[in-house]
Amino acid sequence: MIRNPSSVAVIGSGISGAVCASILARGGVSVTVFESGRGPGGRMSQRRETTEDGKELLFDHGAPYFSVEHSDEVMSVVSSWESRGLVAEWKEKFGCFDRSTAKFLDFKKEGTSKKYVGVPGMNAICKALCYEPGVEAKFGTIVAKVDMLQDRGLWLLSGLDGQVLGQFDGIVATDKNISSPRFTGLTGRLPPLDISLSPELAVMMQDIPVRSCFVVMLAFSEPLSSIPVKGFSFKSSEVLSWAFCDSSKPGRNHIPPNSECWVLHSTAEYAASVIARTGLRKLSNETLAKVAQELFQEFLASGLNIPQPFFMKAHRWGSAFPVAAAIGGDDNCLWDETKKLAICGDFCASPNVEGAILSGMRAASKFLGSMSSL
Repeated sequence: MIRNPSSVAVIGSGISGAVCASILARGGVSVTVFESGRGPGGRMSQRRETTEDGKELLFDHGAPYFSVEHSDEVMSVVSSWESRGLVAEWKEKFGCFDRSTAKFLDFKKEGTSKKYVGVPGMNAICKALCYEPGVEAKFGTIVAKVDMLQDRGLWLLSGLDGQVLGQFDGIVATDKNISSPRFTGLTGRLPPLDISLSPELAVMMQDIPVRSCFVVMLAFSEPLSSIPVKGFSFKSSEVLSWAFCDSSKPGRNHIPPNSECWVLHSTAEYAASVIARTGLRKLSNETLAKVAQELFQEFLASGLNIPQPFFMKAHRWGSAFPVAAAIGGDDNCLWDETKKLAICGDFCASPNVEGAILSGMRAASKFLGSMSSL
């Protein structure tokens, strides 16, 4: 039965889900966003930490920034966000550090595209989109199961204790909320949407590469003046891939005076080695503390005269930065017209924030297009 999707549930409030929800609401669809976390953002979230002496620290511990290089549509959306003050260009110098020679390469050529960040945090974009008129956001709400009511052509969402969260004409699902080979096992519970409900999409979801990443959040009581850039990639390091000075971003007025906050990203190979030893699910505090030390020791080994931080903590992203895979084809999303089911995310378009935004836009257009054709 083909129906007009007047109500849609979006499971996941990362950038693709948030963009999709916003566009649907503007198109007259009643949208409910379900997010298991305390707030929106997904891998664009901001981490709040408190030191032993009561200092509050905020870190963009997922995507540090994003660029728009391929899509004029996405650029138009980002420009509108910039005019609203949700994003700003991060104009600091970036570079590349050769671990084998302990020298910076010609950093003038490193990353020529504009780098955008959310203001005052990367999650500002998703937060604004999830609170737009027509979008009802339910944070801290776990969708444990998604069922298709075949006789009524509706989707039924249930919580952990079996309570009904709502019935919807259509559904949008993102990455870890889909029961597929890529995402199964990334959390301590099974993803709510069984992709076998849509056999055609299930085939497309198979064998998508998974790549995990560890990050360590560092806070220093003084600027790292020995480092000539505010962000740099690592060459010839088996442990670190990137380092970013989080406090150098525009709008970061919450940093304690004279302090400097950095975020280090591990290599995929390092993350895979840790997970091979400890497992994919939630890691112990002891393991995370060891990871933090190992990443920081590699930072120290650069010979850049780095002092001891007054705060250090590691975080694991189960499928943080996808391998170059775009299963959505020209649609940049997955769409089941008869079931009114859309799947979106960076893995559907391109493995970056730009791809996630585009995928969310495309998923919304599928729903709106199905409405106009009725």
